[in-house]
Amino acid sequence: MKLCFATNNDHKLMEVREVLGDSFEVLSLKDVGCEEELPEDADTIEGNSLQKAQYLFDHYNVNCFADDTGLEVQELNGEPGVYSARYAGAQRSSTDNIRLLLSKLEGKADRSARFKTVITLIEGGEVVQFEGIVNGVITEEERGAGGFGYDPIFLPDGYSKTMAEMTSAEKNAISHRGRAVQKLHAYLSDK
Repeated sequence: MKLCFATNNDHKLMEVREVLGDSFEVLSLKDVGCEEELPEDADTIEGNSLQKAQYLFDHYNVNCFADDTGLEVQELNGEPGVYSARYAGAQRSSTDNIRLLLSKLEGKADRSARFKTVITLIEGGEVVQFEGIVNGVITEEERGAGGFGYDPIFLPDGYSKTMAEMTSAEKNAISHRGRAVQKLHAYLSDK
């Protein structure tokens, strides 16, 4: 089965292909000729995920899925949430986003947070959503060189390594995106 993953993020594409394995051919946006920026201006993670998938299905007539992810920090009332990628501005700099988040948490005792991913699958016009969540805490400094985004400052509950210190196999086994993709895989495998 061929499915297009509505992302321009090579890290996400690689993670999803690793989790889905050889059971499915995961096409990139480039593979289907989509070069424009996908709309992503909903006010929820679920809404952004749906908006991207719907755009790709409507304009390219391809079975597809899209994800949206947010880091939700308890002490900051769920920030950065749906604005995680552009928390520190439109430049979408992970370095700037991490700096801003760490500065807002400086001196705060409650550093609990969660990563939440929602994947929207559109197959033959039918829409299904899958959610993956991993709870943890925000570290006081960056640790690790792997992963991307907020991975260097996110320590999952029950682990001594940040997401950026884990191998891709370790991360995919417990990550929010990995959990959502596993639900997607189970759903598609049952069909």
